[in-house]
Amino acid sequence: MSQTNILDLANCTLCPRECGVNRLAGQLGFCQTPGALLAARAALLWYEEPCLVGRTGSGAVFFSGCSLGCTFCQNYDLSRGARGTASKAEEITPEHLCRIFFSLKEQGAANINLVTASHLLPLVIPALRLARSQGLGIPIVYNTSSYEKVEAIRALEGLVDIYLPDLKFYDPALSARYCRAKDYFDRAFAVIREMVRQCPEPVFSDGSHSLDEADDANDPLLCSGVIVRHLCMPGCTKDSKEILSRLHEAFGNQIFISIMNQYTPMPQCKDDPLLSRPLTKEEYDEVTDYAIQIGIENGFLQEGGTVSKSFIPAFDGTGI
Repeated sequence: MSQTNILDLANCTLCPRECGVNRLAGQLGFCQTPGALLAARAALLWYEEPCLVGRTGSGAVFFSGCSLGCTFCQNYDLSRGARGTASKAEEITPEHLCRIFFSLKEQGAANINLVTASHLLPLVIPALRLARSQGLGIPIVYNTSSYEKVEAIRALEGLVDIYLPDLKFYDPALSARYCRAKDYFDRAFAVIREMVRQCPEPVFSDGSHSLDEADDANDPLLCSGVIVRHLCMPGCTKDSKEILSRLHEAFGNQIFISIMNQYTPMPQCKDDPLLSRPLTKEEYDEVTDYAIQIGIENGFLQEGGTVSKSFIPAFDGTGI
């Protein structure tokens, strides 16, 4: 399939679900988003990895809708797109989005962090091109669930500096149950390979290719590279270990792996025997000990206290 077809919202096959709806006519596919840029927040964010936040924060733009739709999503109301009720997403143009990028830069943003923009790429790409032509001059971070097509990631080549993909599940039974995407791992791993092809090694603001500061606060900013995030889930330590093994075998120190403990039980998961409870310290320690055991060196760990709904920003139209 050609790149032109991939970006055609009149017959949308942008993500692996290939709904084929005419989003330009207002039809809604799985992502529940028409052919319009819908954003609900643009503000400095402090809860990312230290090398993305620095001392001034990451300039995060949160988009409405999602092509994956995890049942446990912390941004559930926003990710549901047209099904959501509480978020105040506003329709904007690519030109307006470009102005938002520059506004965040003026606020001191270390980078522009595009949060869940994959289903809106045909509209985000023109904004990125415009910002580059106008001399934006700070890195673009592409923050994604990774349930995408390789062709879509190829369309971003030269426009994205830092890829920040999730790798959620290895077991297709888990991804089918919690994301309605049995093929999640194969799809996600393929797009991560493409991201690493585009950004084959980490590059930091001090010219280095690794982090060796004892204190995260002194880390230089990441200018280019790939950070793969894995959120450890309750009762899924075996799956987490498999993911870490696959990543380390395939990419070694070409990437950073962020092992996260911030799973927060959300109201929609109250009846699930696993997802209705937090991750235990013992589960997280088991996964991080395994990462050290297999030789992962480029990584980020989270300390206690990250399980809280207070870490979820308000999607109230701030900065839009």
